[in-house]
Amino acid sequence: MSTQNVISKMVLPERLEKLLAASKKEVLIPSSREELLDLATGNGQDLFEVAYDVEGKGRFVEATVATCKNGASVNYTESYMRRRDPDSMLIADELPTDKPKFVDEYKTSFDALRGDTFDWLEGEDLILIPFMSGGSKYGYESLLVVPKNAAFFAGGLADLQEVVLLDSVREGFTPQAILYVAPTFRHTFFEGKQRIVHNRLDNMHELFCYNLYPGPSAKKGVYGILLNIGEKEGWVTAHASAVKVKSPCDNVVHFMHEGASGGGKSEMLEPIHRDEHGAFKLAENTVTGEKVYVELNEESELNPVSDDMALCHPSMQNGKKLVLSDAEDGWFLRVNHIDGYGTDPYLERLCTEPEKPLIFLNMDGTPKATCLIWEHTMDAPGQPCPNPRIVMPRLHIPNIISDTIDIDVRSFGTRMPPSTKENPSYGIMGVAHIIPPALAWIWRLVAPRGFANPSIVSTGAGMSSEGVGSYWAFATGKMITQANLLLDQILTTPETNYILLPNQHIGCYKVGFGAEWLAREYFTKKGGVNMANEDVSPAKCPILGYAFNSMKIDGQLVRQDLLQPELQHDMGEESYAAGAAILN
Repeated sequence: MSTQNVISKMVLPERLEKLLAASKKEVLIPSSREELLDLATGNGQDLFEVAYDVEGKGRFVEATVATCKNGASVNYTESYMRRRDPDSMLIADELPTDKPKFVDEYKTSFDALRGDTFDWLEGEDLILIPFMSGGSKYGYESLLVVPKNAAFFAGGLADLQEVVLLDSVREGFTPQAILYVAPTFRHTFFEGKQRIVHNRLDNMHELFCYNLYPGPSAKKGVYGILLNIGEKEGWVTAHASAVKVKSPCDNVVHFMHEGASGGGKSEMLEPIHRDEHGAFKLAENTVTGEKVYVELNEESELNPVSDDMALCHPSMQNGKKLVLSDAEDGWFLRVNHIDGYGTDPYLERLCTEPEKPLIFLNMDGTPKATCLIWEHTMDAPGQPCPNPRIVMPRLHIPNIISDTIDIDVRSFGTRMPPSTKENPSYGIMGVAHIIPPALAWIWRLVAPRGFANPSIVSTGAGMSSEGVGSYWAFATGKMITQANLLLDQILTTPETNYILLPNQHIGCYKVGFGAEWLAREYFTKKGGVNMANEDVSPAKCPILGYAFNSMKIDGQLVRQDLLQPELQHDMGEESYAAGAAILN
């Protein structure tokens, strides 16, 4: 079936119909993923330049796409474009919002730029990608309009969202959301900055994407669309991974792990990382170099469900536990922690010889060679990009669950800095803390971004907040509305329990994501969370709920100073109190 025949089946807004009718060049709906990836590499060129004629700059190369053995390696020519700018969102409409508005920022209505954007798109070869925001079962019909030479962006979105290919578009396909991609306006209007503009119309959510890094748009922009729909309908798309974990003795526990960027969502789905000798190093003292190992006789089995966006649609809910499914068809995996061969054999195996070619971002991919996920693009000599990414289709993930699951344990992860006597900080959380629902709500309202966030352009030192749900950066409406939706969600699911999990550091000990993996094993082998556990007592910092007095796993006691960091010799009570003041 031809593209024009498929377009005629769709119910499109008048302005888009006018754009397509006036288009001076080709308009294409891909018939297969293979066709889309071929377009992304300029029909198989070794190195394809994604370039545009920009007023005042001449021909400007936004990115290059290398054709590698295992996929397409995309690199941006500016280091700023290699991660999300947290200030990229603007709101163009007059609906209620707590976010920056286009008219306030630029002292003019969005109408003129909107018209100029459509005029520019009329002069470009275009790709249309019909897709389902939130998945085929519970999701919403949507559409991407993007220049053909930015097919890598279209391919990334098609892998992240549930794409509807040419011959599968139904009669009467009616997009509730449309993404328009026009990268040149970053230079001619926005002074080089990443900007996405949400325009919430009656029965239509327009998203104008003025850059080619998919983080703010194809990823978080679609997230904003789902949050807006949920805000109107009374439900939440949580910023969460989820996994079914089965212990060697057949205990099954369903975990949902929430948190700001870098909070350990993807890591909750990964097997425990071990060293070259097969040992699990839980912690290393940043002052003395002392290493702490834990012997695990047998690890639990993992069945991943979601990686970053969990759809908590009201039609799923059927009891006293929260029920969710994945809101995505692919995952935007960050691999900055993989800095050499053998660091993460699980992911390395998935990416080196994938079932189908992948899309890599910010990696040093050489044409005709294998793109290696530990070879990251350099932002400057000796400074690797902190945000290398893989777009990983869900179907590539072993043992994945595509159905809904009910959640036993909701964990919240925070990046913790080192905290010592000499340099006290807020890294005072132990291996795990049990918290009541009221505290769980507060942590999700504050959602601290935490230490050394690798995903976004830096916003300065110290602790900052990702905002309500940790998804507030992507929401378009009112903070109070989202806060109340989260409260309602907690109140209506009383049989789901809550814990806090640190990553990176516990006091003076560097733990990476080891504490998260240890806690996952502990609670699974124990059969879940027991609020009456005799091994816990109130933490000295009340907002941390209950700390463990002891924790035994596979016959071993976890060191008490990793459960209660104030007991660490190189940290102490005064540093703990200083850190508690920061958290409070």
